[in-house]
Amino acid sequence: MNKTNTRYTVIGAGNGGKAMAAHLAIMGFEVTLYNRTAENVAAIQARGGITLESQDPAGPRGFGNLARVTSDMKVAIENCEIAMIVTPAYAHYDIAQKAAPFLQAGQVVVLNPGRTLGAIEFNRVLDQEGCQNGVIVAETQTFIYASRSDGPTQARIFRAKDAVPLAALPATKTPAVLEKLAPAYPQFIDGGDVLQTGINNIGAIFHPTISILNAGWIEATNGGFQFYIDGVTPTVAHLMEVLDRERVTVASAVGVRATTAREWLKMAYNADGDNLHDAIHNHSGYRGINAPPTLTHRYITEDIPMSLVPIASLGNHYGVSVRGMESIIRLACIAHQTDYWRRGRTLERLGVKHLSVSELTRYVTGRSTHQMPIGARHPKLAPISVTRVEQARKINSKGLLA
Repeated sequence: MNKTNTRYTVIGAGNGGKAMAAHLAIMGFEVTLYNRTAENVAAIQARGGITLESQDPAGPRGFGNLARVTSDMKVAIENCEIAMIVTPAYAHYDIAQKAAPFLQAGQVVVLNPGRTLGAIEFNRVLDQEGCQNGVIVAETQTFIYASRSDGPTQARIFRAKDAVPLAALPATKTPAVLEKLAPAYPQFIDGGDVLQTGINNIGAIFHPTISILNAGWIEATNGGFQFYIDGVTPTVAHLMEVLDRERVTVASAVGVRATTAREWLKMAYNADGDNLHDAIHNHSGYRGINAPPTLTHRYITEDIPMSLVPIASLGNHYGVSVRGMESIIRLACIAHQTDYWRRGRTLERLGVKHLSVSELTRYVTGRSTHQMPIGARHPKLAPISVTRVEQARKINSKGLLA
């Protein structure tokens, strides 16, 4: 493929970031790879790139020659048109704060993925830092690759998804973002708005629920069982269905038609069944995926505060009973002796608690903004405490991919 003029920066050099940086470079794009800890990318910098392998015979492979490898955010941002954030969601706040002084009009920031309401958090931090110069923030519903790191300068892609919903904030900017990304990622499709991409985050239901309800087994075996096949018994699946109904009801309350977990399994993997238990067990791709080796894992440390808490917060604010979600969140708080509500993306912390449903809808869609109150255009809130970001880092551990 001929080299294009688009310059990418991939922020985050974990499993996903290495795979994305290598793939973009192999496709012919100029790529800068950023990681906050220089030692973790020293080998990549010395070698000048990343070797990419693919599980799919037709998948991408080869050596991705990187233009830059850096731990300097200024270098990372000034050398790109599109910044692809590929980090755990709890790092989004910190990245937004560090990137804000260097972002310029016309640049695009994409959270891969945003989890739930990530673009709202990222955009608000930029606003608080005085970055109001036309930067477009967008988020994907899920990460495009299933990938892993095979070594310091090696990455492997198991598969790339055929379609990944994406939404910008506001949604009126989504077509422009999709057009910019299309030469590299034609798989990105219009995801509606960030409420839709965020509430349709199926991992918010699957990951924490299965982990909490299998806590004893995870600790006793160090994750030595199949997470979805063994961990999802009929009772666990029933409880997941209850939480999923709450999620769909929350979506309805804010004007979003959410995809149910069973619909998502059918759409994404053609896995079907009379109930969620059967549908999960009929998905061959879940076979062989082991449970995390510890409960100090992103299935809880990231998916509770950055996925389940914001959905439950929407429910509480707009009058939807979310007792199932609250139970899982509470159990996680007790298990980890921490307050995931305080550290999570509540509407108050995101600065949108004062908005009615119609104002929230106008804020995320960008339509009829001339009719919006000032607070709805630029929600204001006291800054989020950085302590929650640091605490999340401390208890996070590397583990399975989504």
